[in-house]
This record gives sequence, structure tokens and C-alpha cells, in this order.
Amino acid sequence: MSNDAAVTENPPPSRRAKHEKQPLSQQEAAAKRAKAEKIGRTVAVFIMPLMIVGMMIWGYLGAMHHQSATNMPVAISATSSAAAGDFARALEAENADAVDLRIVDSAREARELVYDREVTAAVDLDGDAATLYTASSAGMSATSAITAVLTPVIVEQSLELSSQDLAPLPENDSMGMGAMLLATAMITAGYMPWSLAFSNSPELLKRRRALPLLGGWSILLSGLGILVGGPILGVIPAASTLPAWSTLALGVFAVGAGQLLLTRIFGAMAVIPGMLLFMVLGQPASNMGMSVYTLPKIFPFLHQFLPMPALGEAMRSVLYFDGDGAGVHILILAGGAVAALLLVALIDALRIAKGKSDIPTQVNVASLHGGPRPKNKAWRYITLAAVPFGMIAIMLSAMLGAMQTPAPREMPVAVVGSSMEQAQQTVDSLKESMEDQFVFTAMDNADDARYLVESQELTGAFVLPSAHSPEASIYTAQASGNAASQVVVQVFTQIGQSQEMAVDHQELAPLPEHDNMGTVAMYLGMGWVMAGFMVIMVGSTAAPHLRPLQNLIPLVAVYSAFMSAVLYLIAGPFTGAVEGHFWQLFGTGMLAIFSVAMLTTVFNRLMGMVCLIPTMLIVMFLGVPASNGALSIYMEPRIFTILHDVLPMPAAVEAIRAIVYFDGAGVSSHLVVLGIWALACLALTLVIDQLKPVQTSSHPISAEELAALQGRALEAKASEAAASADAIDAEAVDLADAEAGGSAAEDREKDAVSV
Repeated sequence: MSNDAAVTENPPPSRRAKHEKQPLSQQEAAAKRAKAEKIGRTVAVFIMPLMIVGMMIWGYLGAMHHQSATNMPVAISATSSAAAGDFARALEAENADAVDLRIVDSAREARELVYDREVTAAVDLDGDAATLYTASSAGMSATSAITAVLTPVIVEQSLELSSQDLAPLPENDSMGMGAMLLATAMITAGYMPWSLAFSNSPELLKRRRALPLLGGWSILLSGLGILVGGPILGVIPAASTLPAWSTLALGVFAVGAGQLLLTRIFGAMAVIPGMLLFMVLGQPASNMGMSVYTLPKIFPFLHQFLPMPALGEAMRSVLYFDGDGAGVHILILAGGAVAALLLVALIDALRIAKGKSDIPTQVNVASLHGGPRPKNKAWRYITLAAVPFGMIAIMLSAMLGAMQTPAPREMPVAVVGSSMEQAQQTVDSLKESMEDQFVFTAMDNADDARYLVESQELTGAFVLPSAHSPEASIYTAQASGNAASQVVVQVFTQIGQSQEMAVDHQELAPLPEHDNMGTVAMYLGMGWVMAGFMVIMVGSTAAPHLRPLQNLIPLVAVYSAFMSAVLYLIAGPFTGAVEGHFWQLFGTGMLAIFSVAMLTTVFNRLMGMVCLIPTMLIVMFLGVPASNGALSIYMEPRIFTILHDVLPMPAAVEAIRAIVYFDGAGVSSHLVVLGIWALACLALTLVIDQLKPVQTSSHPISAEELAALQGRALEAKASEAAASADAIDAEAVDLADAEAGGSAAEDREKDAVSV
């Protein structure tokens, strides 16, 4: 045999190892599986927040960073058809894409269309006069948008304009926030509990239990909404209590039925399609905060059937229109609930026919409070209900209480005169009629006032006419807060006109076209905050081995960089909401995400997933009103002006605003706030870890509970009974043998005696 043949038949050990896989021992196989599971769980810590936060921020920024009127329905009536046609042609020539015109026969018909919310506005022409009909209760955003479109055309036609609000909002809900926030809270109450129950108490998802629980939960949570919105905050009139309660209860029930269906289809991942349908798409499509006619075309279509728009519009009808128009939206909710429950029954029947369980048979989150799983089911169920109940209660109280009646409150404004005496006299006069609404600063130098407005120390300045400038001027910085800028312009334009002054508005920091409402900073900051919160919530349950600080700090640092880059991509290249400033926003985002993650860690160490309540209170339910994002802090209760300087959400929003619109001026103070939160919470976590050992594994589930959940309880009892029967039989055999042996011995003894 040749040497080559010998080498081929007997390859060296190193070459044999390449061709032949050595079998693993049981210990090696177990170690390999454990390692793969750890890697998978660590990856999940990145993937789940990426999907949830990325989906939400992409949806909100993509929908709402740029708003323009599109196909807004408008009715036109006139004393002659020729006049109506001429005005319609002039309007279309100026705003071809903005309006969808309808010429009607009479002013009465036009008013009815506005009140019934079939059109956003109506114009009635009578000679040289034009009356603009709107209904602010149908949506302040729509009213503002259509007024901005129609007014210039009416003025260009040399028509004398008068306006009439056919359905004004009540004084205690002057922005229509009551219907929107109540609907948002009830939508959350509908889908949130089932996601928690799926992981913690899946036996509650069985249909015979789920339906009565859903009914009771709907009545309870809608009652909470009525309590907070009615007697406590006064948003819900006493006469509307029962209609509002039943409408909110139906909304919770419909969304809960829909989420129950999603859990049957998607399992533990049902939270993602649930948030997509009910919040990410539902909120912009609701026509509540922003008109669907100012958003991309998909949202007017979604407005017709999603539950959030249906509930919001039904509540709008109940609260502001004496129930008129609520019927169609209630039918949508009821029909959706029935369809969802029928599909749940069908899926359950198919699974049972295949011999499968109709509910999950594993528990992914043994305990919500961070300790061992309660042995008493009652305590487990109480905790399970307390988390969403507490969250909804805080959401309604904090956010609705903050934003139900926005009005100027101690808004800082400068009054500039040609001399200090003139400025002070004007300030004294204004204080008499605007007590507590503005904090006036008398000045005699317009350039100094301009600087203070540009540096965001003032919301605006009113410059009185002088020998050098016969016009009064209003200075604002729209980029520092669009809502405050609008208030300053509106109020001081009226003051100037009342004194027969010509008023010139000078915008010192205009918003760019791609962020014409100034919401980008708020939504990007919200993305940072949610990313920091989510990594701890997911990691504490999916990957408890990462909870010790020596593992957690490197993970959160890498995760913060990853999510900051992802959120910039969403805000920048993907949606076009931000242009440039990558490194500044990337670094600030890392710090914001890390600081919120450390804050969440403190509460998570103390109370497990129940930390959802205090963490969301600090970073979202107090943080959003205090952020100076959607609404100026000078239009909310005084407490939010104080919180604006200390909470992480306002620091994140103001840092983004400073970077994007003011070339980084003033950003350092906001970075200091975020840094203090990060260091203080890290230090507090170190103290907690010294007092309380860190749990690095999931709490165990008893075999009996798992057996009952998996439908093996009866089987186990039968096996136990069979084993007991076998033991009794064996004992009987032993006794029989013993008796037989004793009889044989006696016979032998008798034989021996006879012999």
C-alpha cells in the first residue's frame, strides 16, 4: 500500500476532527443551550425596544412633523349662484389642493353642514359681506387650518369678514383636550392589561373568564375616567355623565376584544400590532389633537374605522354636541368588538379541534412586583389590575389636569418704549387688564429685547411706536415655542389695533418648513425617553442575568448609542423631520437614554414591573406637559414651570430645540440636568444593591401551577391515583406472601413434631 493511501485511510487526528463531529456530553450540550439562550435573551433586549419605540416615533414623526391643509371640505353659500361660483374659483386658484368645495343653496344649509361636521367651515356671501362659520368643538386644529386658508382669499376679494363659531368649546375645556385625553386613556386601558396577563396570568385569557373580566374592567376604568373628568376636573358635564360613561366603557371593551384577538394570533408579540393599530396609527387618525386633513392622505382613510378615531369622535359628540353624530362611531366600536370576539371563538375552536390549548401554557413573567410569585392568586390578580389602573389614573389626572384649560400664565414679555417712563406706563396699564397672564419687563432698547427673545429668556416683546418707527412691532421666536409665539402675536396685535396702531410682526427664529408646527423636538425627545425606559423593562424580565450593574452598565451604554443612532435615522433620513446636527443629537440622545434607563433601574430594583407607574409618572405624564413641547409651560399650572427645569423629558426636548434651531445656544444646562439624573440614579442603585441582593434569574413557577395551566392537572391526579392503587396492590401481595410463608412454616413444624 502506498503512503498516500495510508494517509487517506488513516488521517491524522486534526484532520479527522474537521470531518467528524465529536458527540457532546450532556453537560456540554446543556452549557451550549444555556449560552445560546443568554445570547438570544440579550438580543431581545435590543430588538423589542427597537420595534416598539422605532415604530411609535417613526409613525408620529412621519405623520405630524409637517402639516398642510389638504382637501378640507368647505361649503359656500351666496345670494346668487354666480357670486358663489366666482368665490369658489378664486379660492381654488389660491389653494387648489387645500380645499374640497361644495356650493349649497342657503346659509342655513351651510351652517348645518358645519355643525354636523360634514365640512370644516362654511362661507356665506351676502353682497360685500362674508360670514365664516366654524365649529371649534369639531377640532381646534381644523378650525385654525381652514381659517388660515379662507381668510386671505376673503380679504383679497375686498369682502367685509365676520366670523361665527357655531359650536364653541366650553371654558373649562377650551382646547378640546377632554375628549382626546379621555379617549387616549381608555384605548390604553383596553389593550394594556391583556399584554400583561398573557405573560403573567395566561389562564385569564380563557374565553369564559376573559369576557366577564373584560366587561367588568370596562365599567371600572370608564368609571375612573368619569370620576377624574367629571367631579374632579369638571370636563364632563353632569348631564353627560351616563352617555359618556357608556361610550367610554364601550371603547375599552372594543379595544380589549381586539387585543384579545391579537394575543390569539401573535402571542407574546401581540403588544406590537396592538400599539400599531390602537396608538401609532390611531392617534394621528383620531382627528383629535391634529386635523386629519393636515396629515398624509392615509389618515383620513384610517379615520373611518379605527377604534381610536371612533371613540374620540363619539366622545366629542357626547361632550360638545349633545350626542349628535355619536351613533355611527358607536356602531363602529360595537361592530368591531363583536367581530373580534367571533374570531376569537373561531380560533379557539380550531385549536381545540387540533388538540391544542386555546391559551398560552407558559408563564414568562412570574411576578410583577419583583419578588417571588404570590402563592395566593388573589394577590397576583390585584397586582395585575393595579398596574394599568394606576397608570390610567395618573395619566388622566396629570395630563388632563395640566392641559384642559391652556391660557397665558405669567408669560414673560418685554414692553419696549422710547423711554423707560413710557414703557413703564404701558406696563402699568397692561397689568390692570392682564393680571397674572403676563410678566412684563419695561425696557427702552429694542435690540436688548430682541436678544432676550432670541436667547429664549422671553416669549416675546412688544415695541411701542416711536419717532423713528411709527409702527408697533411684535418680536417672537417661533422655534422656542410655537404655542407661546401664537399667543403673543394674537394678544398684542389686538392691543395694538385697539389703540389704532399699525402692528408689524417680526419672527426672529422661524420654524423650518419640514417642522412647521414645532413638534419634532417633542417626539424625538419622547423617543429617547421611551428607549431608556424600555431597555430596563424588557431586560429585567427577558434577560435577568444582565441586571447586576457590572453587566447592566456596558449593556445600557451600547444600547444607548444604538438607539440614539436609530432614532436619528428615523428623524433625519427616513422622515425628513431633522436636517443635519448628527453628532450633537447622537451624543445628547445617548445621555438622555442612559439617564432615563438609570432612573427606571432604581424603581425596577425596588418594585419590579410595577415600576411602570412611578417611572411613567416622572418621565411622561409629568414630563410631557412640562417639556414646553406641544404646549407652552406658560399656558399650564405653575408647577409645570418648576418641573420644566428639573425633569429629564424637558431637558431632552429643550436640548434638541437648542441644537436644531439655536446652534447649540443654552444646551449645556440641559445636558447638566440629564447628567445629574444619570449619576444620582446610578449612585442610588449602588446603595439599593448593597441592601437588597440583585435577582439574576427568573422566579420559579410551581410544577402544580404549570400542570394546571397546561391541562395536565387531571392527568397528574389520575397518575397519582394509579400509583396509589399500585402501591396498595403491591402491599396486598406482600401480605398474601407473608401469610402463605407463615402457613408453610407451621406445616413444616407440625411435620417435624410428628416425626
